[in-house]
Amino acid sequence: MPEPRPATTPEEPLEARPSAARGDEVPLLSNAELARIFHQIGDLVELKGELIFKAQAYHRAADAISDSPVEVARAYREGHAPRLPGVGRAIDEKLAELADTGRLRFHDRLRREVPPSLLDLLAVPGLGPRTVRELHETLGVTSPAELEAAVRAGRLRGVRGMGPKAEERILAGLVGLEGRSRRMRLGEAAEAIGGIMAALQGTPGLRALIPAGSFRRRRETVGDLDLLADTDDPAAVVARFTALPSVARVLNRGVHKAAVELERGPQVDLMVMPEGAAGSYLVHFTGSAAHNVRLRGMARERGWSLSEHGFLRLGADGEPLTGAAAELRTFPTEAEVYAFLGLPLIPPELREDAGEVEAALERRLPRLVELGDLQGDCHSHSDWSDGHLPIDELAGLARARGYAYHVLSDHTQSLAVARGLTPDRVERQRRIVGELNGRFAHEEAAGSAPEGGHPDGFRLLHGCELEIRPDGSLDYPDELLERFDVVAASLHVGRGQPRARLTARYLGAMRNPHVDIVCHPSGRKIGSREDLDLDWDAFYAAAAETGTLLEINGSDERLDLDDRRIRRARALGCRFVIGSDAHYRHELDNLAWGTAVARRGWLEAADVLNTRSREAFLAWLRGDRTVA
Repeated sequence: MPEPRPATTPEEPLEARPSAARGDEVPLLSNAELARIFHQIGDLVELKGELIFKAQAYHRAADAISDSPVEVARAYREGHAPRLPGVGRAIDEKLAELADTGRLRFHDRLRREVPPSLLDLLAVPGLGPRTVRELHETLGVTSPAELEAAVRAGRLRGVRGMGPKAEERILAGLVGLEGRSRRMRLGEAAEAIGGIMAALQGTPGLRALIPAGSFRRRRETVGDLDLLADTDDPAAVVARFTALPSVARVLNRGVHKAAVELERGPQVDLMVMPEGAAGSYLVHFTGSAAHNVRLRGMARERGWSLSEHGFLRLGADGEPLTGAAAELRTFPTEAEVYAFLGLPLIPPELREDAGEVEAALERRLPRLVELGDLQGDCHSHSDWSDGHLPIDELAGLARARGYAYHVLSDHTQSLAVARGLTPDRVERQRRIVGELNGRFAHEEAAGSAPEGGHPDGFRLLHGCELEIRPDGSLDYPDELLERFDVVAASLHVGRGQPRARLTARYLGAMRNPHVDIVCHPSGRKIGSREDLDLDWDAFYAAAAETGTLLEINGSDERLDLDDRRIRRARALGCRFVIGSDAHYRHELDNLAWGTAVARRGWLEAADVLNTRSREAFLAWLRGDRTVA
């Protein structure tokens, strides 16, 4: 299941805004303000306990408003309301009222009925609207601070379903709440920066926009966003950037840079790159800070000072030369910056001062795996379990992406919450997969396959995400497992067992000859669920010994294994696959995030088994390691 959406926090300007009688001068609400109101309405409706689809409708409307390229309130006031996805008659009328009066009576009523401070509690991992309501009604809790006090006083044990483990989870969530609220997952960051870039397209003089910072390095979470602009009209770019509808507040604005805060989003810093100096700007603003320190040290050893502006010649006193003796070297590309230091280009994902400079000096940087190297996706779910796509649609989408294969890996029977498949349903699903593959083969033989397909054709591989039960047994018997094309084992229940028991469950699964892959091994969810407590070296050793592949899960809420564990596992002889863990159409794109994590883990294409042909991939699963 996806994690709960972060709760909104009420802000004083909304509550304090005076209502306006007809004919009064009413300030025009920005898209950001409108979106904040509708997100708050969605949260308040949830807290009242109304049907979830009502809350979701308001959140969808808020997202549509935030993404709109036009000023929504102005358009309503001028009588040509824009068509917004997800906005029906009821919300359309509310938008008209907000545009006309600056207030919304429905919103005001909800704020009287529900203490706005309860919205803060929805941001605590594991607390949904029902639990928040019960905590408020039973204990009078209205804020994270009051919740922490209640937990530490032992008062939560009087609330239904709240025991010692629940107390521990809530305290852990409260401790990390502030840090989590400042950082986004990769997908969230991509959505935010993608919206900014799309809105800036067409600005006069703009040639290119390049994201930088930790997002460009594909860190698993991102704080502030950095955006570099290549333009011959800096003033036009800065003006348009600071006036975007999604901007809640302009933090600063200069001739060549600006910083804004997005509504319900991060701070975004825009820097204009001087002509011919893009190389040093990209290096500097991509980071990391530790990597840049290493580069600056190398520059000083060669008699230069390195900054975003380029290389300045140093004098005998170690200070940059001035006047007629001053010398500045700039380069239009990053490759030229690194070459000036005697280095090959270091990919952004490796710039963490984690051995990449030494590897570059010794000319042993890896040729990192690329998204285009992948020939198939090793993890996905259909609407037979907890996915939302029919099998034929899922296969068609994968085929259209040019893959040679795609693994259908619905959950197995004991994971009832995910509608895991019983053996009877497995057999019915197997027949559907066989019929689809027969149709694909016929189309390919007849030359009528869709354009853009893989030259070797496409096959849907019948797999499963096999549950490892709390007692260590597997969810299906061997005679059923041997009939799957791919068996990927995972552990969802019994997470609180001792380290030795959890490790033994994984090791037992990997020693089963039918288990091919271990999915999302640490079981984490970024910012909300901690890693499993495993003996990791024993885990890696068993995977290497048995040839069990370790998944790099591309869901941006998992990214599991992470880059540190990938490097350790590779050093101990493990091999990997990258899977999207797609439950929805758009999540097929998760392979890009998985590939980014693999790159951060220094993996080459040879380390990732789904870069191989369908024949070679299936041969590996059968135990044949000789097929290229």
